[in-house]
Amino acid sequence: MTLPIDPAQFDAEDIGEKETTLEMDHEDAIEHVREAFTDAGFGVATEFSPSEMLNEKVDADRDPYYVLGACNPNMADRALDASDKRIGGLFPCNVVVWQEAPGVQKVYHVSIMKIARLTGMAPDDETMAEIIGDTGELVEDAWANLDD
Repeated sequence: MTLPIDPAQFDAEDIGEKETTLEMDHEDAIEHVREAFTDAGFGVATEFSPSEMLNEKVDADRDPYYVLGACNPNMADRALDASDKRIGGLFPCNVVVWQEAPGVQKVYHVSIMKIARLTGMAPDDETMAEIIGDTGELVEDAWANLDD
């Protein structure tokens, strides 16, 4: 199967990819990330541990892996309008925390707003550019909170 776009043409900035490492226990990292995003204006609409589910259901023997579904209601509302409701297929904005090694956690996020625009789910117009900019500022604030 040939992809309709070449993923190699995109860099981290194009998809709003952010990644950092926290040196702390996995559970502490989850709480720290939750607080960092909450302090930046996000709520956590949903959260779950794929590793726990997979370890239980298919004996996957996965290291700790946790997903926080962050959402800023104002941004979500604007994005739904701008995308004719399509962007909801990507909600919420996930922030992932996985254990690289005991005491070492990776935090990862991509911008669903940028990805929606790149895939055509949302328009490439000024309205969406403003939403992407505003959401990006919130994510930058959250990321800065991770260093606190």
